[in-house]
Amino acid sequence: MIFEEKLKRGMKKELWSEYCGFLDLDIDSYMQIQYRLMEEQIKLWTSSGLGKTLLGGKSVSSVEEFRAVMPLTDYNDYADILLSKRADMLPDEPIIWIQTTWEGGKHPIKVAPYTRGMLDIFRNNVIACMIMSCAEGRAKFNLKSGDKMLYALAPLPYATGLFPVALDEELYIEFLPPVKEAVNMSFSERNNKGFKLGMNKGIDFFFGLGSVAYYVSTALSSITGGGTSQPDKSQSKSDQMTGVSVSPVAVMRYLRAKYRAARENREILPRDLFKLKGFMVAGTDNICYRDDLEYMWGVRPLELFAGTEPSCIGMETWSRSGIYLFPDTCFYEFIPESEMLKNFSDPSYRPLTCLLNEVRPGEKYELVISVFKGGAFMRYRVGDVYRCVGLENLEDGTKIPRFNYIDRIPTVIDIAGFTRITENSINDVIEVSGIDIIGWVAAKEYTENKRPYLHMYVELSRDAVTSEAVSCDILRERLTIYFKYVDSDYNDLKKILGIDPLKITILRCGSFEEYERRYGRISRRINPDPTEVKRLTHVMS
Repeated sequence: MIFEEKLKRGMKKELWSEYCGFLDLDIDSYMQIQYRLMEEQIKLWTSSGLGKTLLGGKSVSSVEEFRAVMPLTDYNDYADILLSKRADMLPDEPIIWIQTTWEGGKHPIKVAPYTRGMLDIFRNNVIACMIMSCAEGRAKFNLKSGDKMLYALAPLPYATGLFPVALDEELYIEFLPPVKEAVNMSFSERNNKGFKLGMNKGIDFFFGLGSVAYYVSTALSSITGGGTSQPDKSQSKSDQMTGVSVSPVAVMRYLRAKYRAARENREILPRDLFKLKGFMVAGTDNICYRDDLEYMWGVRPLELFAGTEPSCIGMETWSRSGIYLFPDTCFYEFIPESEMLKNFSDPSYRPLTCLLNEVRPGEKYELVISVFKGGAFMRYRVGDVYRCVGLENLEDGTKIPRFNYIDRIPTVIDIAGFTRITENSINDVIEVSGIDIIGWVAAKEYTENKRPYLHMYVELSRDAVTSEAVSCDILRERLTIYFKYVDSDYNDLKKILGIDPLKITILRCGSFEEYERRYGRISRRINPDPTEVKRLTHVMS
């Protein structure tokens, strides 16, 4: 029987055990699954053309030997084979290729192959996330066939486009708007149509990037007369409120919401219009939006973690107190923060890794994954940093480690899940712009209301300072133009989310030279230590 048939028969305990049973494992049982699947993957991978190429002809017979012989990898190690989609070189036949941004300006995209086995695991783990998003405890979840989900996902070939495809194999979920229509709509068109359909039919589930979910939520409030976002001026007020048609259901929904908001002397919020069963968010910077999203919808979002290369790898539980990693998606290794920073200072240094049964509470780690079921990526540095928040949890009754997602690695600035800003991309922007900048550092910082932005500290040449009046606003405007030109995802921040994330601080001439004279070189240009930034801004004052 498929999931939907078991659900209709009331087999909730069996379904919980099947999809969320890994939460009952102790760490030894968890690691047995990890080792068994990793041994299967090593046999597949080492016999493939890709494996032979990256191992340089070396043979391995165990997980420990593989970790000792196989170096850590990044996408550069796979690019030649994967970008040309050399299926003959892979450990198993790819069913679909998923795409994402690599590095704006220099490497536009990267692709990842998904095998049938990977898709099966992805489907199971997506269902686990659906169950958990509406769970109040073990086997206590409210999910049924025909539930309505607001479509706020990027379509295929992006990884989130797999979500409705995977669900469709086991459970009927009505997406608003329907997936076949949504894939041909712009972002704003999908939002407007989905909301209008929701006014008639209701909305049970919501899933999107945290930043996108926040934008959609404020847009919903705006359409109904509340919120701070600007409504679509091309629509009349009547059209904005009533949706696809002026149905009695939509009118009553709106009037009830208006009454609730007026009674509490506040604006209309999505929670006045809809009663969500489940709310899921993915991507970076979710911590910046979760409290506001909970206030607007009345439901605490469940954070899950998924990516193009690793697939869907983890989720929180009903307690929302940390992400648990699925044992059957990838083999997990962790680079301790001290080892990661050593490697950034000295690229020739090979950082040590530990396994899930060796992590320590409170410590930060860079994640390394080896994808099971014929995946291409082995000992792959995803570029994400987690903090272990506990080895067990009395509230959940779990005995395996759980994590909080922190951010991308320090050498990458990711704003709201839309950008991959690196030293190379900023250098490209400066070169294309023609602005005579002789020194810069860039840091990800946050506003008072916890919204992320890119803060560049720049020193102009003396000729640039004297030849024209350059203010921070003028420089920001000019650099923004070239960021959008070099990085299409940066452009989407403004076009889709209405965010202009760049702040400029112009340093006095000679600041970098004086800093180096006093303190030595700054550790790195991207996300330097906050103490170094503070010193730099005060060195010439």
